[in-house]
Amino acid sequence: MEIFGINFKKIIMKDNIIYIAVIMAVTMMLLFTVDYERKIENISDELIFQTDSMQHTIDSLQQSIDSLSQRYEIFDSEPARELIDLINAISHIESSGRDSAYNVSEDAVGYLQIRQCMVKDVNRILKRKGSLERYAYKDRWIRYKSIQMFNIYCEYYKLNTAEEIARCWNGGPKGMENEMTVKYWKKVENQLNS
Repeated sequence: MEIFGINFKKIIMKDNIIYIAVIMAVTMMLLFTVDYERKIENISDELIFQTDSMQHTIDSLQQSIDSLSQRYEIFDSEPARELIDLINAISHIESSGRDSAYNVSEDAVGYLQIRQCMVKDVNRILKRKGSLERYAYKDRWIRYKSIQMFNIYCEYYKLNTAEEIARCWNGGPKGMENEMTVKYWKKVENQLNS
């Protein structure tokens, strides 16, 4: 189709090619934009995850620091300094010094092989003293909390000598009256002397 020497068919074809090229360019730009938005979202999600993970790590480190501080306080107390050798000897007999020790038949747990009845007794003592502090059964797995319970028990029952402490730890508050605890005391005494 030619009018005044102008071939409109070629112009229409050229316009279509330009139109198609523009449409393709716009489409490509949209695809790249969507792809970049997805990449930005993924990076944002990764950063959020990393930040959460770093916060968890920081929280975990803070708990470790707090735990070490509490352990220091326990070992820095007067009764614990005086009894540390005895506590180590008893823990050697009870658990070979392992926090993860578990005696299924007695449900004795942790470093000092504490039973549920001991946790109940310590909580009763704390309540009687007007303290709001309480121990949970799971605290038996934590060494410094086991030592805290040990100290509360020994102080409350006025256990002073190594033999009294060892025998009453093994046989309860009236352990000194129980002949069965003599054998236990001999084991602890041997450990102290080794």
